[in-house]
Amino acid sequence: MSALLSPHSSITVLGAGLMGRLLAAELARQGHAVEVHEAQGPDAQGAAARIAAAMLAPLAESAITEPGVVRMGHHALTRWPQLLAGLDWPVFFQQEGTLILWHRQDAAEAVRLRGVLERTARTVPELPALQALDAQGVAEAEPAVGGRFHQGLYLPGEGQLDNRQLLAALEQAMRARGVRVHWNSPRAPEDFTPGTPGQPDWVLDCRGLGARAQWQQLRGVRGEVVRLHAPGVTLRRPTRLVHPRYPIYIAPKQDHVFVIGATEIESDDLSPASVRSTLELLSAAYAVHPGFAEARIVEIATQCRPTLPDNLPAVRQLAPRVLQVNGLYRHGFMISPAILDVVMELLNEGQSRLAPRFDLALELGATPFRPETEPAAIHP
Repeated sequence: MSALLSPHSSITVLGAGLMGRLLAAELARQGHAVEVHEAQGPDAQGAAARIAAAMLAPLAESAITEPGVVRMGHHALTRWPQLLAGLDWPVFFQQEGTLILWHRQDAAEAVRLRGVLERTARTVPELPALQALDAQGVAEAEPAVGGRFHQGLYLPGEGQLDNRQLLAALEQAMRARGVRVHWNSPRAPEDFTPGTPGQPDWVLDCRGLGARAQWQQLRGVRGEVVRLHAPGVTLRRPTRLVHPRYPIYIAPKQDHVFVIGATEIESDDLSPASVRSTLELLSAAYAVHPGFAEARIVEIATQCRPTLPDNLPAVRQLAPRVLQVNGLYRHGFMISPAILDVVMELLNEGQSRLAPRFDLALELGATPFRPETEPAAIHP
């Protein structure tokens, strides 16, 4: 297949969340004329990416997702440093692994979880092997919790970044690369007739839940996240606590800021966090480290993640010269570099050879692409 973009194509991106900013910045870097329409302002208040821990934890997340997503996450651990190196503003990035802990009463669930992770490791052998820790191993890996936990799992190579620093750095990169951004300017694909005079060559719809009118299978999955400032707490890496209802994580950012999350509620309700969820998140943090008792609550935030019925991401051709990218669910930061690379392959080469590796659903033209058969090809 031949490239779909000429050397200086014009592309309109709808939505300036994480995926929209990544695509706009990369397309502009390659010399294309890019415009972005975003329904809200530059601070990404309406984006799920703003309310996130931005953990890059493919093996840890395999407890609730599929091998294709795990492979996307493994791909991101190499790609994120490359992408960050191309930005002018610094973004906190750490790759010190993930620590998983549990209390005695949750030991049976921990055994089940370890079994899931070991099966994933056999399916995706390129992942670093998990390490089982005894009390001494836990204390050596994370001295701040030494003596409180007698067993744990360490997942080497996993990482995290600062989501808000990244969103700001991408916004700056768009400006520096000449992207024309229209804030507070909601648009839909039907507002454009790409490929006709005076119109963009392509439209890329990355609006998340804003695209539900065109992609009716989308639903919101509510997540609540707490940000704390805890000068008395030192954790070296993201720590996950085995929990009877959902996985709880503590992600240490710079300057003793910690992101505690996240609930999983099948609802698109954006009202403030519930007392129950807040108590569970804060209690879990305190159970990991008593220093959180004197932490200050910086923010309790709620957002809905854009999710498709199978909880997996997808790229589809809505109409000639219109691509939709959606369904990143709770894995946005972990899988967005892989989806970026797939979309850029589609636009630059007319097909994607990465998509089968990631089992990424692509609906291009009249027939959905089957990842196990052949590279995905797109038709203008």
